[in-house]
This record gives sequence, structure tokens and C-alpha cells, in this order.
Amino acid sequence: MLSDNTKSYLHLHLIVFIWGFTAILGALITLEAMPLVWFRMLFAVFFILIYIKWKKIPITVPKKVILKFLVAGLIIALHWFTFFRAIKVSNVSITLACLSTGAFFTSIIEPIFFKKKMVWYEIFFGLIVVFGLTIIFNVEGKYVEGIALALTSAFLSASFAVINSKFVQQYDATVISFYELSGGVLFFSVFLLFLGSFNADFFKLSVEDFVYLMILSSVCTAYAFIASTAVMKFLSPYTVMLTINLEPIYGIILAVLWFKDKEQMSPEFYIGAVIILITVIINGIIKSRAKAT
Repeated sequence: MLSDNTKSYLHLHLIVFIWGFTAILGALITLEAMPLVWFRMLFAVFFILIYIKWKKIPITVPKKVILKFLVAGLIIALHWFTFFRAIKVSNVSITLACLSTGAFFTSIIEPIFFKKKMVWYEIFFGLIVVFGLTIIFNVEGKYVEGIALALTSAFLSASFAVINSKFVQQYDATVISFYELSGGVLFFSVFLLFLGSFNADFFKLSVEDFVYLMILSSVCTAYAFIASTAVMKFLSPYTVMLTINLEPIYGIILAVLWFKDKEQMSPEFYIGAVIILITVIINGIIKSRAKAT
């Protein structure tokens, strides 16, 4: 019978595959990054609320904790904004590949956050991922903005993973997700109100965009968000973030199949992809053995 750690690790890979598909949806949806993220979070909160009512999950937590959840929600909202904005100004491949640096950011942030010593092999693996990234793409000047946004997104994602790993030890993953996504909606709503963006045109969605947003907010957000938070009970933030490095591989393959000529893959991609994949596998083996001893 599989252990909780193994089940969580396999479940995490399914979640990461789903996240790889979010990039495809982000490219298909015609909305700009800000309204795209706002609708995504709003619909996701609706789906999670239905799940909470169905399962009769209590959502009462201390007010100070709610405030922390809301702030964490701003971080994930900014992560998604920079992620989708990067796709809009560059392409799926560049954006997803840059997210591979998340493991490197986590290896730095986690020891600081938890006040523990840095583990040498985590830094080493993070650098290998960066090396794989440089092999995959020979970056052109026209992608500078996209790369900067994607790297910012990776840093925010790493920060969020570390913060959530602490929350999940004390609170239910669904409750955490509900408050965090609500916080993202709240902060972005204030920002959009300040800009005067809420008008009739803002709420006009094409049928295609609405369908894609439903898939994005339900499967790729509500389900994946709750599930990814839950697996943190058994996996470290670094293992989670390093496994997320498979998102570029899944996403780029899906992009090539979906968009065909719009997403070009060079032979260097396969070399970089193998490096990232081997790094993830080795990390998983080391982590499993460390917990077993």
C-alpha cells in the first residue's frame, strides 16, 4: 500500500499537469492579465464556496489568521497576474521555462522563513534547474519583459509555497484556499475600482472566454489550489516547488500540440527538459530516503 508521502507526490504530479494546461487557457483567453486573474479568482471562490457548503466545512478562524490568509491571497494573485502577463507579452514556452527558477528561489526563501540552515543539495538542484533553463532557450531581446515578469512570478510562487506550508499544518486546505482567493479578489477589486476599470465592457465576456474561464477557475484553480495546499502536509515546500518545475515540460508539450507552429521547440529543449526531469526524480529519491531514516 502506498504511503501518504507517495500518494501526495503522485497527486502533486497530476496537479502540476493541470497547471501546465493553465498556460494554454491563458493564451486562449482574450482578456488582459488583470481581468483574467480577477474573473479566475472570483469564479474559483464561488466553486470553493459550493464545495464548503456541500461538505459542511466550518470556515471560522481567528481574525488575525484571516488577515494573514488575505495577504497571502494578494501574493498568489500577483503571481498569477505576472504569469499571464508574461504569456501575453512573450509566449507560453518562455513563461513556463522561467518558472523553473521557483525551486532556486524556494531554496533561499525557505531557510530564511523557517530560520534553518540551507541544504547544499537544494541549492545545487536549484542551480541545475537554472542551467537546464539556459540550455532550453536562447533568449532574444524581445522577450526581456516576458522573462522579467515570469521570474517575478516564480519568486512570488516560491514565497507563497513557503507561507502556505506553515498554514496547512494548522488549518484545513479548503478554508485556506477560500480565504486566500477571496483576498486576491478583494485586493484586485480595490485596484480595479481605483483605476475605474469596472464598467459595462469589463463584464462583457465572449462565449469562448466564459467557457475557458469556467475550466480555469474550477479544475485548474479551485480543485488544484485546494489539492496542492493539502499535499503540503506531507511534502516540503522545496519538494513541491521543484516538482512544479515539470509544469514547463507538460505545458510546452501541450502548447506545441495545441498551437503547433506558434510554439517552436528546439533540440536544446529536450536536453533541458531531461535535466529538469532528472533533477526532480533525484530530489524525490533523496527526500524519501531522508524521511525514511
